[in-house]
Amino acid sequence: MRGWLPILKRELAGYFVTPVAYVFIVIFLILTGVFTFEIGAFFQQGQADLRAFFNFHPWLYLCLIPAVSMRLWAEERKGGTLELLMTLPVSKAGAVAGKFLAAWLFCGVALVLTFPMWLTVNYLGSPDNGAIGAGYIGSFLMAGGFLAIGACVSAATRSQVIAFVVSVVVCFGFLLAGYGPVINVFSPWAPQSVLETIASFSFLTRFDSIGKGVIDLRDLVFFGSLIGGCLVLNASLLDAGKGE
Repeated sequence: MRGWLPILKRELAGYFVTPVAYVFIVIFLILTGVFTFEIGAFFQQGQADLRAFFNFHPWLYLCLIPAVSMRLWAEERKGGTLELLMTLPVSKAGAVAGKFLAAWLFCGVALVLTFPMWLTVNYLGSPDNGAIGAGYIGSFLMAGGFLAIGACVSAATRSQVIAFVVSVVVCFGFLLAGYGPVINVFSPWAPQSVLETIASFSFLTRFDSIGKGVIDLRDLVFFGSLIGGCLVLNASLLDAGKGE
């Protein structure tokens, strides 16, 4: 993990010196507002909670998080700076962790900037703030899961476009892992235990329980394990690309 902090600082600062970061945040805030108030019918429901707000986060992340992750390693490969980065006094694990944490914190900043939603629902009623806090924790963890998958894919290619498309497809599979169309692909030949294992990878199922205010240790372990596993694979893919 040597050198992860300088990498984190450099990467995080890099997000805010370009207009792309601000465009991403503005788009995220606009879309959360549109989905919550227009499509989610926040006011019409007459309930002082943020279920309408959190319900659309998985789908927003499916489109927006791969846009953040696609550049993490693909840009380094295409620009020929990956080899230079590996010659710095930074361990491979430090570089992987630093880049991932910077991108995750950036996504966290965008999520924190939705705090007016929390203020609004408290102004209008008496919501369960514990459930809302759990929803934010679950949303942040889910963003980390999407980001870890995207970083892994980005490490395997020079093309940011390919990284984006493949990340969206893989993340979509994780979202719907517990639902009929995905289970039906495996059900003709896979035993029930395998089907249950596949279903346990569903982001929607995991996030739904946290969004209701129930923070289950198994959900935390799931997201933590997924992020850790993807980062290990991310580092392995960097090794595999040394000969390019």
